[in-house]
Amino acid sequence: MADTGGFQDDDFWSEFYEFLFPPERFSQAEELLAASPLLSFPPGARVLDLCCGPGVFTVPLARLGHRTTGVDRSPAMLERARKLSAEAGVQPEYVQADVREYTAPGAFDTVLNMFTSFGYFEDPADNARALRTMHDCLRPGGSLLLDVAGKELLARRVVPPKVVRRGGDLLVQTDGVLDDWARLRSDWVLVRGERVTRASLVWFVYSALELRAMVQAAGFERVEVFGGFDGRPYDEAADRLIVRAYRPR
Repeated sequence: MADTGGFQDDDFWSEFYEFLFPPERFSQAEELLAASPLLSFPPGARVLDLCCGPGVFTVPLARLGHRTTGVDRSPAMLERARKLSAEAGVQPEYVQADVREYTAPGAFDTVLNMFTSFGYFEDPADNARALRTMHDCLRPGGSLLLDVAGKELLARRVVPPKVVRRGGDLLVQTDGVLDDWARLRSDWVLVRGERVTRASLVWFVYSALELRAMVQAAGFERVEVFGGFDGRPYDEAADRLIVRAYRPR
């Protein structure tokens, strides 16, 4: 039996890769970039994909002609991203860095943070610091697109253990609420042959109201909230919590 230490542990991303980044996640990114009004950028836009993982959005953005930079703290994920980029015939820039430490003042037209890659630091001040990074990397007037699973959505989705099979591998995921709905804990058990790997993730979850306030406190203005990549309202029909905001000019 093996244990991994969650999102800061490179072994976690490697061990659970097939479940975190199945082929349909990559195809979904392609579809969203082709159809979503929230992901339509001017030709040649400078785009920062913060917490880019294996380049799910970084690679197709580069294929669309955008000047794209992917930042992630995981060497294993960046290695996969570079391989996928080479296979696609594009050369986005990749940087290994902690989101709290990365600096590129005013260098980007747009910052993306996708697929609930926000809220994982134990200290709330570090999550706020990550938002400041997003703000400071934008040119004046540049936009942020922050995509998470909102607290309102999670409240109706925290269910008994979920079982997922991929080939001969079996994943059992159990979610639980912590700290009066301030955080969630997700325990993962992966059975691969005779090998069993366990991992736990704990992250802060935000309502639309809470996330809007955090984004405004980080210095953004014109904060908009959407319930999906099609630009729908954040209401009972929402399937994501997406915030778009702008650095003041």
